[in-house]
Amino acid sequence: MHLPVLYAETLEYLITDHQGSYVDCTLGGGGHFRGIIQRTGSEALLIGIDQDPAAIQRVQEQLGEELRARFIKGNFRDLESILIRNEIAGVNGILIDLGVSSFHLDEEERGFSYHKEALLDMRMDPENGNSAWEIVNKWSVKDLQRIIHTYGEERFAGKIARGIAKARSDAPIQTTLDLVEIIRQSVPAAYRRETHPARRTFQALRIEVNQELEALKEVLPQAVRLLKPGGRLCVISFHSLEDRIVKEFFIHEAKECLCPAKQPICTCDHVAGLKILTKKPVVPSPEEVADNSRARSAKLRVAEKKMC
Repeated sequence: MHLPVLYAETLEYLITDHQGSYVDCTLGGGGHFRGIIQRTGSEALLIGIDQDPAAIQRVQEQLGEELRARFIKGNFRDLESILIRNEIAGVNGILIDLGVSSFHLDEEERGFSYHKEALLDMRMDPENGNSAWEIVNKWSVKDLQRIIHTYGEERFAGKIARGIAKARSDAPIQTTLDLVEIIRQSVPAAYRRETHPARRTFQALRIEVNQELEALKEVLPQAVRLLKPGGRLCVISFHSLEDRIVKEFFIHEAKECLCPAKQPICTCDHVAGLKILTKKPVVPSPEEVADNSRARSAKLRVAEKKMC
């Protein structure tokens, strides 16, 4: 059973017009999307986007015939062009859930989990981009260290990158558990007792494979342009890199002036486009974390497009 994170809180912020139009940019298991359907009226327009065709098919089968819903295969970094192609001019709410779907983690053949044996893949869209296999087996030690340190915030990134390079010099690294063992041998024993040693490296590879941070940076300004005045943008992040991007974007777009503080006259011509509704991010309750451990690092930030 897919458990959508911060379910009630997200829907409470997102839905402002029960006959409005709403976009779920990351359909995933469809939990939030089903909630949007349940809380909107017969005239509402609901758009579900996912780059994984299997996710779309699964949600369509679960919902059956739902005339208000449109399902579109695509990457949310192309949100504006997706909506233009489908003749959707403006929407009342946009949801971006940056978490990896439970189905991706649990389907061992996708290669997302460090607990299950699978070929190294990690692509959300299995038809596009480099897989984790190419990165692990072909990238330089320097580039491996960079992404593991930057995207995984892994303090032993250098040791892990060198361990990967040493192992692949004998034979290509083929599976997730092969990589897990290499990582385990590359880090100190004390570190292995603190946490699963592969968690941060797998996160880094997944982010790089799917260009997740670049896609997030690209979609945020598009979302602001696409929202109707009073419409809301809800973003659920799961680690500090994502949350920092969202937080800084919201702060930037909520400022009336971007000129230096000591400059006496404003010359930037910047107009605030957003009003921040969550001064601090909304986090899961202890009860939700107890029911769904994957929710423990989730943060919800919400902003509303200002009226003209």
